[in-house]
Amino acid sequence: MRSALAAAMVLVAMTTSPAPAEILRFADLEGWAEDDHRSALAAFKETCDLLTEGDWVPLCKLAGDAAQTPDTARQFFELFFRPVVIGDPPALFTGYFEPELAGSPVRTPRFAWPIYRRPPELRDGQVFHTRAAIEAGILRGRGLELAWLDDPVDVYFLQVQGSGRIKMPDGRVMRVGYAGRNGHAYRSVGQEMVRRGTHSMDQVSAQEIATYVRNHAGSDLLNVNPSYVFFRTIDDVPPEKGPIGAMGRSITAFRSVAIDPAFTPLGAPVWIEKAGADPIRSLMIAQDTGGAIKGPQRADIFYGTGPAAGEAAGTIKDGGRMVVLLPIDRAYAMLPDGM
Repeated sequence: MRSALAAAMVLVAMTTSPAPAEILRFADLEGWAEDDHRSALAAFKETCDLLTEGDWVPLCKLAGDAAQTPDTARQFFELFFRPVVIGDPPALFTGYFEPELAGSPVRTPRFAWPIYRRPPELRDGQVFHTRAAIEAGILRGRGLELAWLDDPVDVYFLQVQGSGRIKMPDGRVMRVGYAGRNGHAYRSVGQEMVRRGTHSMDQVSAQEIATYVRNHAGSDLLNVNPSYVFFRTIDDVPPEKGPIGAMGRSITAFRSVAIDPAFTPLGAPVWIEKAGADPIRSLMIAQDTGGAIKGPQRADIFYGTGPAAGEAAGTIKDGGRMVVLLPIDRAYAMLPDGM
């Protein structure tokens, strides 16, 4: 959803990262026995056919037979995987969602802020115009506008989330998804607010950033993040399915997670032990990435679609532990001596 990774780049080869690794027992995973493993297995099957490395292929074939009962689903993971902690906890968990926004296919006095389709000259990895330059109008008049929204803050957070649903005045819903970015590194607006002394780190959330920009700082503050995301229309995903993730398939609320593929293979099961006011002990699948998701103990949990999901996801900034489930031989290969 928030990455330009195409299916051909969905690599599940073991990372060559020097991050330390520790193999655990399933009994070491807090809450493991109580989770709904059949739901996790259903999410795993959404993308497992894309895992083409040798030791993943037979696991995908076996996954279909394992989905009959909660017990057989749990046994599937316990028989063929080992839990591996990569890097040093505590983890940092945040949340993301698919927004639902009002918009227009044409510019009007109300709907005056565009979202853009990808410029045809932009190549993957190319450093393109900054956010400030694009917001100043450097792409204006080229017919690249995909839709128009009524709030520049909504445009910004739609880019942060990477996908959304836009309801037009006639009731039609346009679904949009990630189509590329301008090649500039993501820079946190929240960290900039802390740097300027207007907020402490514990005060920063998506809701607080939006409120502060609208009521005090103005949308120019958003330009401290030079990264800019372009969109495309999504016409082939049923309304009841989630948005498209980095693996090119729909993601699932509370079963899909965005990770850093430099450390965690896309498509791998990931056990989440999130602390905080609303703790989570659940098996999710690494099916997405994000510009701000960096490091072996860093994950963004997909909370679903709409305002309620957005309210919940926007307040998440919790510690805990992230454990990757890897095929047995692959797990032991992570250890320094291969054992």
